[in-house]
Amino acid sequence: MALFAFLVVFFGLLSCGMPIFLVLGLISAGLFYISGQPLIGVAQVVIDHLNSSTLMSLPLFVMAAAFMRRGGIARALVDLASAWIGGVRGSLGLVTVVACTLFAAICGSSVATALAMGTILLPAMLERGYPRSFALGVIGASGTIGIVIPPSLALILYGIVTEQSVPRLFLAGIMPGLLQAAAFFAWVWYDSRRRNFPVEPVRPMGERIKVTLHALPAMIVPVIVLVGIYGGIVTVTEAAALAAVCSLIVSVFYYRGFPISQTLNVVADAIRSAASIMLIVASALAFGHWMTESGIPAKLVQFTLEHGFTTWEFLLAINVLLLIMGCFLEVIATLLVVMPILAPALKPLGVDPVHFSIIFTHNMEIGLIHPPVGLNLFVLSTISHAPIGEVIRGIFPFLVLLLIVLMIITYVPSLTMWLPHLVYGN
Repeated sequence: MALFAFLVVFFGLLSCGMPIFLVLGLISAGLFYISGQPLIGVAQVVIDHLNSSTLMSLPLFVMAAAFMRRGGIARALVDLASAWIGGVRGSLGLVTVVACTLFAAICGSSVATALAMGTILLPAMLERGYPRSFALGVIGASGTIGIVIPPSLALILYGIVTEQSVPRLFLAGIMPGLLQAAAFFAWVWYDSRRRNFPVEPVRPMGERIKVTLHALPAMIVPVIVLVGIYGGIVTVTEAAALAAVCSLIVSVFYYRGFPISQTLNVVADAIRSAASIMLIVASALAFGHWMTESGIPAKLVQFTLEHGFTTWEFLLAINVLLLIMGCFLEVIATLLVVMPILAPALKPLGVDPVHFSIIFTHNMEIGLIHPPVGLNLFVLSTISHAPIGEVIRGIFPFLVLLLIVLMIITYVPSLTMWLPHLVYGN
């Protein structure tokens, strides 16, 4: 009964436009008051969880993403992809998929990827005669790769909430992210041939090498993050700090995307974004503590086992639930509301939490590009001045592809778990 009342109040307050951290905070306080649990214990739990070195990586990765978005790194990656994908019909669409994948491997944010790539590639595609709906669709869909390819901000939060190894989660996201990119690449290639889209010229080898060398500093960030973490040289938090510093240096002194006098303004924007995430995390931790103390996760496991649900049926039901929630909530809100309930139920039901992290994240990718709350839809509609319906029309084929990839990720766990098992063993 308490959970039902929570859902009614939760969606009611959200529909009134109240920020998610206030909604969770007020509901958590009300639930603790009704249940008689002492609030002092909640405060201690929240403080203990926030006092986490892993959580410190989140604002640092947000800062790195802000430097990259403003500093010319996105342009360098687009030029790199363009230099090597020429002579193929629909080259610019294929460049979009590749460039978004590369940028996602640096910034860890889908919205930042869609914004940065949309600003550069949308005018170029329109100038070359691509339909606006197609251009918006491929940019918006390719931008979603940002929350599954490491370093993913969503996977960092998932690791904190579920107490899983963040490096292990990063490894789990690589193969599914590449599968998604390959599916988009294949569709763009097919659709471009079917609709006779333009062919970009093949560049001379000397020019390709020059562009590649120019883009190498942009690629230093993922090298630092991945080699540093998996080489045992730095922790996730230290890698995030190095990523922020390197992004600043490359952006200001190499690509000259913004003058050094604007650094504090960029940092301030990043801090505002990170602070809003931290507020949501704090309120969600309080709600998660109430969930654990109330015994709802244990009741969920008991209900599932008593009714004879198999693992595949459980995963199918959770996928449907997450897709529905993605219609109304953004990624962080869904993660911090749902995972305190689901996390304790995964292992008893035979689901690996690392595998489930990618199932969850992929569902959130789909939520980013379907109405009514898909953030990537609104980002692209804003920068293109296109009606939201036109953006949705262009996104639709990619939504179908994402659902197919979701089924593969869900029921072929070896795709997700191969790299973590290879590096860390079983």
